[in-house]
Amino acid sequence: MRCYYKLICLLVLSITSLSCKKFLDVVPNNVGTLDYAFSNRNEAENYLYGCYSTFQNLCREVVGNPGFTTSAEIIYPNFEGNPFNKITSPGFSLIRGLQNSSNPLLNHWNGTNGGQEIYKAIRRCNIMLENIDKPIDLTETEKKRWIAETKFLKAYYHYYLIRLYGPIVLMKENRAVDGPIEATKAKRSTVDESFDYVVSLLDEAIPDLPPVIDNRINEFGRITKSMGMAVKAEVLTTAASPLFNGNSDYASFKDKAGNNLFSTTYDPLKWTKAAEACKAAILEFESHGGRLYTAVPADQVENVSDDIKKELTLRAVITQKWEENPELIMASQFTFDYQGYVIPKLSTKAIAFSNEHPSNFAVPISTVELFYTNNGVPINEDKTWDYAGRNTPQTGTDATKSYIQSGYQTAKGHFNRERRFYADVAFDGGLWFGNGKRNESDSYYVQARGAFAIAGPKSTFATNVTGYWPKKLANYLSVLDESQVYQPYRMPIIRLSGLYLLYAEALNESLGAPTEEVYTYIDKVRQRAGLLGVRQAWAAYAKNPNDPADKAKLRAIIHHERRIELMFEGQLGWDLRRWKELQEVLSRPLQGWNVQEGNAVDYYRPQTVLIPVFGVKDYLWPISNTEVVVNENLVQNPFW
Repeated sequence: MRCYYKLICLLVLSITSLSCKKFLDVVPNNVGTLDYAFSNRNEAENYLYGCYSTFQNLCREVVGNPGFTTSAEIIYPNFEGNPFNKITSPGFSLIRGLQNSSNPLLNHWNGTNGGQEIYKAIRRCNIMLENIDKPIDLTETEKKRWIAETKFLKAYYHYYLIRLYGPIVLMKENRAVDGPIEATKAKRSTVDESFDYVVSLLDEAIPDLPPVIDNRINEFGRITKSMGMAVKAEVLTTAASPLFNGNSDYASFKDKAGNNLFSTTYDPLKWTKAAEACKAAILEFESHGGRLYTAVPADQVENVSDDIKKELTLRAVITQKWEENPELIMASQFTFDYQGYVIPKLSTKAIAFSNEHPSNFAVPISTVELFYTNNGVPINEDKTWDYAGRNTPQTGTDATKSYIQSGYQTAKGHFNRERRFYADVAFDGGLWFGNGKRNESDSYYVQARGAFAIAGPKSTFATNVTGYWPKKLANYLSVLDESQVYQPYRMPIIRLSGLYLLYAEALNESLGAPTEEVYTYIDKVRQRAGLLGVRQAWAAYAKNPNDPADKAKLRAIIHHERRIELMFEGQLGWDLRRWKELQEVLSRPLQGWNVQEGNAVDYYRPQTVLIPVFGVKDYLWPISNTEVVVNENLVQNPFW
């Protein structure tokens, strides 16, 4: 698709790259640049795609997304001296305590150390808005749409900076290059001013964004009204959340003039505005056919049980093509490039690729234990489930063969779990449908015990430090065998189930007590996962059956539900941050199984893989010390 190709070109190359002459011409490095860039409609459209480029870069690389790398959902071992380590982004280093103010990791303030030049992207958007009237062959309808897209992008860039830095420098318009030097030394606006500006831009953009993309061949992936409204809902929910709404940790955070940059007074009306925005975004998306994905994939699926079909449906929620997935509101236009890191070595032929992917994305035990039992409540809350004995070995039977290899010993905790557990996580003894197999009876299963050991024709070559793989991120049609054939897909940015839970969260916070509508939107997500409604499940199986009726306890349930539903999608690191729960999550060692052991009794003994380092100061990124010195009007973030 033409839109994809142009955006991909802009992302892989910079806007001034000599390797792509077409986009080199968008902003030539000479006098008269702007006259040329806006000389006609085609050149102005190229400049618009230049405004998109940083947006797509931010959405492209999950290993550079703090929402993915700081959530404790996945550990990348990153062994020192490993010559086959292909991940160069510093994202996974953040929870290792390596962040610093002298050379910040993922420095989006000025685009160094893995960061994007977001302020440069904002300047590009301002140039677009300043010059949009110049192309004489641009229709009024197109002009309004392009202005709306540019304002959306400008809003998104500011929003991304707020999530990282809190109060930011607002770039409402570009400063004159020939102006006084003092004019370049801008001050940070307050957090509330920063959020308000983002919302004002989105409010200006949304009315002129198209409801749907009619020209799907050439334009699919460009911003729609549903995308704009969904981002607005997320922005307002973030502004209402504990990190930014009445956070006493920043009571002494002031600018050079002594003005408070954070309000320490909690404002409940922020949740009301967030709830209204969430509901409006849901209604807009649903009015154009948006709905939860429930189809059963049929490609290369022959003789399988209903259990496998339901699992494949849940896997396809992520891996189905964006164009064919009615649940995706917004997704990256680049494919997810790390399927080789999430698929176990399921055959002896796959061993040949061990050097290329010697240390897979590994899921810690604490993340795996988030998934509910098959009764739809947490494993430590289910009064019918043996929580104390979850690490003892138990043998799979014919009754469980759709999930666990019959006759194989695995942990008792792998039995009687909800469908999302089996769809999202690969584990020792777990069935892996796909990877070139069409029938359930012929499916591979994972053998993770005894690293680098082969136990049979249907077992796995284990190179995973915890014994768990993020199965959710692998398309079932992808094959890692004697060759690598990965079926591409685009990582979701916002999807409808996440928006449902965002609305349930905001509505619960805005009310004195939970209402029927709060439960309705939680249960929409649970129903697709094959679970009872939240009240019914707690009433029948939970040790504390009345928790869903209490606002504070329902808050914890909604947070838990989001952590399960959106796991591995690059969202939860942001959620845990805005909830001020990330420090708690990272206060405990991240553990896996004793993967070098070959027998079940010795294997199922938790071993510490990584001790995270995270403190209050890590909720906000440091600004580079150099920036603070050069601009004496800037103040550093607290505790840095």
